[in-house]
Amino acid sequence: MENKVKPNGTATFTVAGKTAELPVYSGTHGPDVVDIASLNKQTGHFTLDPGFTSTASCESQITFIDGGKGTLLHRGYPIDQLAEQSDFLEVCYLLLNGELPSQTELADYKHTITHHTMIHTQFDRFFEGFRRDAHPMAIMTGAVGALSAFYHDSLDINDPQHRIISANRLIAKMPTIAARAHKYSIGQPFISPRNDLGYAANFLRMCFAVPAEDYEVQDVMARAMDRIFILHADHEQNASTSTVRLAGSSGANPFACIAAGIACLWGPSHGGANEAALTMLQEIGSVERIPEYIAKAKDKDDPFRLMGFGHRVYKNYDPRAKVMQKTCHEVLDAVGASNDPLLPIAIELEKIALEDEYFVKRNLYPNIDFYSGITLKAMGFPTEMFTVLFALARTVGWVAQWQEMIEDPTQRIGRPRQIYTGAANRDYVPVSKR
Repeated sequence: MENKVKPNGTATFTVAGKTAELPVYSGTHGPDVVDIASLNKQTGHFTLDPGFTSTASCESQITFIDGGKGTLLHRGYPIDQLAEQSDFLEVCYLLLNGELPSQTELADYKHTITHHTMIHTQFDRFFEGFRRDAHPMAIMTGAVGALSAFYHDSLDINDPQHRIISANRLIAKMPTIAARAHKYSIGQPFISPRNDLGYAANFLRMCFAVPAEDYEVQDVMARAMDRIFILHADHEQNASTSTVRLAGSSGANPFACIAAGIACLWGPSHGGANEAALTMLQEIGSVERIPEYIAKAKDKDDPFRLMGFGHRVYKNYDPRAKVMQKTCHEVLDAVGASNDPLLPIAIELEKIALEDEYFVKRNLYPNIDFYSGITLKAMGFPTEMFTVLFALARTVGWVAQWQEMIEDPTQRIGRPRQIYTGAANRDYVPVSKR
């Protein structure tokens, strides 16, 4: 990656009588950034920023988010345009290469991914090492890490061709592994991919087909699945993406880095939010009980929180939620679940959140997790598969971010600092004298 950012000024930082002149950078969008890399050298001080909420860890050209305006751009393209007009593999190409493909480039890329969806036949034995009731995310974490043992012919991270091969393998094989994780957890035989199906349709068939009868994927379901993948493809420097970059900064192979990202995504504060939102709707149970739960949400002494509302980054309506809402209705109509008791609850909660001063003032707008849980449930996925689907879709974002990090000439191994508050220096006392 060629670094484009150049200093456009300086900031003066004075502490304990020492002054540092720090460069200031401007990106394409977003606030200016003060580069504090030389702060310690100039002043002997570090900064403290728990959660890194005010610290940029890298320069990136992939995704931009403006939480205040509710904007999400992939390589400059608004997420709603991509979700409505593009398809997932085209978005993958865009994220990985920086530009939308030509018709020929897209056809070649789709052919490459489609013909990499099979996994080594010996790899299937790996699944048998898990308990039959293992959580699919546990299987995903182990299985993806194990890919490096099967495809060690593309692990040279300094070889551009190896990086491309690994990227293609990860994106192509992730649906196959995810579907196998699902099948294994429910005790059904594995279904192999088919080259005559699209990316999303192939995944749905591998999840829901059985050997006893043919399975035909509905177009509305394939399109909904594809759209869900697009909406989760990348989301800037979130926890799991930062984990992938941090693991990659040590020189770890790409399969190990993506496995690290999956492990991070498994956390309920990250990838498990859509499951929590669905659980909340089930707990509320009916529209009539909504006022009771709204009162609980407003009561600062009550531990209850509305799941699927508000976002760490977005302080406006999550742009992905608008597309997800439409997708949710399409899926429910297709499966005849328009009378799903959870949908009226979701609609009424959304209405309240957009109008009630309490929620508006606190920017507690519905986010993508609010509708995605209902949608995935209607499509037939058990709740323990929700985060697996998230990981499947986010793989391309992780890979793109990993590739960008490897190609960044300024990248160094991650090594955050700390402020030490433990015991002071002291001498060891033999056990007989304690």
